[in-house]
Order: sequence, then C-alpha cells, then structure tokens
Amino acid sequence: MNDPVNQQGFQPDDPIEEAAAAWLVQRDEGFTPQQAGEFEQWCRLDPRHANAVARLESTCALLERLPFSREQLLPAEEMGVPAGPTGGTRGIVRSWAAGIAAMIAFAAIAWWQWPGGEISSAQYTTAANGYDQVAMEDGSVMELNAGSAASVHFSAAERRVTLAAGEAHFEVKPDPGRPFIVVADTVSVRAVGTAFSVRLAEAAVEVLVTEGKVSLAPQNPALDGAERSPTVAPALPDDSMVQAGQRATVARHGADSWPKIEMIEPSGIREALAWQKRKLEFVETPLREVVAQFNRRNEIQLIVADDELAERRVGGTFAADNVEAFVRLLESSGDIVASPRGAREILLRRAR
Repeated sequence: MNDPVNQQGFQPDDPIEEAAAAWLVQRDEGFTPQQAGEFEQWCRLDPRHANAVARLESTCALLERLPFSREQLLPAEEMGVPAGPTGGTRGIVRSWAAGIAAMIAFAAIAWWQWPGGEISSAQYTTAANGYDQVAMEDGSVMELNAGSAASVHFSAAERRVTLAAGEAHFEVKPDPGRPFIVVADTVSVRAVGTAFSVRLAEAAVEVLVTEGKVSLAPQNPALDGAERSPTVAPALPDDSMVQAGQRATVARHGADSWPKIEMIEPSGIREALAWQKRKLEFVETPLREVVAQFNRRNEIQLIVADDELAERRVGGTFAADNVEAFVRLLESSGDIVASPRGAREILLRRAR
C-alpha cells in the first residue's frame, strides 16, 4: 500500500505548486472575469498546472472531511500564519508557503487513523494530443480526452473525481452505499450506476448522459474548499436531473443560475464522444472534416492546400493515431500529393 503521506505527490518547493496555491487563494477571494480567464489559460498552458490545482484541492478536501477541526489538527501559529477568521480553504491555502508538507502529513495520518476513513488517491493527465483509459478499483472506467487532468479519491463513504481541465467520460459501476461524484468547477455530478461525460469548457460545464441519469447540484464549498464569488460560481437548483440522451450546460462565469438541459440526437452523441474511439469512421465526409479529426488527435498536422480539395469526399475506417497511413492511402488515389512542411506538418494538394 502506498505511503499516505506521499500519496498526494506534493513538492513544497515546486514553483508550479506555489503558483497553484496562489491562484486558489485569489479564487477564494473572488475572481474578476479577467482573472477567471487568466486562471483557465494558466491551467491549459501545461498539464502540470491543472494537475497541481487538482492535487491542492484534493488535499484541502481531505482536511475538510476530517472528523475534527483543522485548528486541532494544525494550529495556525504553528504554521506561522496569523490567526483569524480565514475559514475554509482560504486559511489552508494561505499556509502553503509556511508548511504545506506538514499539513499533508498530519491530514494523511489522522485520516488513516480514523476508523472507516481509508482513502485511495491518484492523479491523471493527458497531453494535448493524448488519451487515457483508467480502470478504477471499484470496476468503473474513466476515459480522458486530450489536454485533461483529473484526480480520483475513493473512501468508504464515496467515490469522488475532480476534473481540473479537459473532458472525461465515466462508466460507473453501481454501488448504492458509495455514490460516485464528479466535480467540475462549481458543478457536482452525482451518479449511482450510469454512463456520462463531463467537459470543462472555457465558458461552461457540459454534462452529457448516455445511460441512466445523474443529478446536478452546486459543489459544496465544505467539500472542495472553495468559497467562490457569485459572479464566478452560478448557483444551481438543488436537484437538477439529467436523463440519458440529454446534455446539461451550466455557465461558469455568468449570472444564469439554471442549467440549460436539451435533448441530443444519437448522431449528436456519437459526434460529441468521437474522441473516445481509437478508430475514425467516415462515410462520404468532406476531407476538411476528416483532417480536422486527425489534427485533434495528433502532433503531425495535415493542411489542405485548396477549397476544392477540402470538399473531396472520404470514406473508410482509419487508425486515429496513424496519420502517415492515412496520407499514404490518399496518395494511392493518384490525384493527391502529400509534401512534408517542417517536422510537424504535411501539405495535401491536388496532383498537377
């Protein structure tokens, strides 16, 4: 079994961890729309950034769930932090520079000594062109789209995933005694046995249900350690049910407190979840759309030289991560020429 003290993977002197802590302090005090955008940009800039945010939020959540107060766990004066009504994660995160490693050690030891409090934790990230499938210990499956970051925390009471960036799809194994909860920004998605995806877009959180149903609720600050500004965190109705074949969209920065729930056609669901497939299937699809699908999944980028070629219809099944094989197939037709342009671009043009 992993050492609970080191399980979170914190490096107290890591500049990325310190920057993540500073961002969370500012978020607790209330982002302006500009600051919210800058924070999202920072998280997307490097998968390590979003991962650091997820790890720090997870540690704060662990501290909040302990069966005694943080003051008993680690008095502020011992951390070199002025005592005062700093409540919630604000006080926790502000003590980062003085001793976050000690906080983690105390929290982990206390949690493991608490009967029934055993917890397992893990963090996952994918590169800008990556993909990952995670078989969780309870039998559930999580798939991560490109540029995603998520932390997974299982205890005897619940199964919790925090999506810090990107998009993830979940197939949840039923366990009525241990709910499955996915947190994305200020939205909490609760399921028992179902399949759904959660996408953390720049302007909204999107939840697409493919099987069963889920309920949406505001994320409780006592669980994620965030006391967010109303201008940044719209309040959801206490119980918003989303059924199979529906998509809910919740604005992240606006004042609208109600999620928009709409029916999605099967073709729309297939398109929204096309990133899951390691194979790409096309039927009389314009080359420009085929190229866009390959470019989203690969470092090597295809460029179509002219509009007429871009409208050329393509059909077939292709390996999503094998651009070279797809290009060779195009060239085999005799009327398309592929020319490397630098190390990561291939220009497609009509043969003269």
